Amino acid sequence: MTRNPMTGALALVLMSALGGGMAHAAGDANHGKEIYDTRCSACHSLDANRVGPMHRGVYGRKAGSVPDYNYSAGVRASTVIWTEETLDKWLTEPRAFIPGAKMTCHLSQKTDRDDVIAYLKQESGK
Repeated sequence: MTRNPMTGALALVLMSALGGGMAHAAGDANHGKEIYDTRCSACHSLDANRVGPMHRGVYGRKAGSVPDYNYSAGVRASTVIWTEETLDKWLTEPRAFIPGAKMTCHLSQKTDRDDVIAYLKQESGK
């Protein structure tokens, strides 16, 4: 039996397009900034600790590691690294993701979470 090498490649492309767990939906960073400015900026800033810790550089950073911010014991003790997956879980329900977390706000819409994550990821590189 002869196998066509394109069959495997096509299957990978289709799985990614259909959400087969291999690719994360890219968010809209511009819309993410709008959401951040309206929903997150009351407590957070990109460059200063406020009610919540600063967010510049959050993508790829260990949770609870911003200097001079008073994290909850749960966040300090966690081993979470902020990635698309972990940020999505956090923004879905922070206290369920890291028990004992102080943050109570969440984003119920998946597209909003994807957009905010795209914005934070973009701003983490600056």
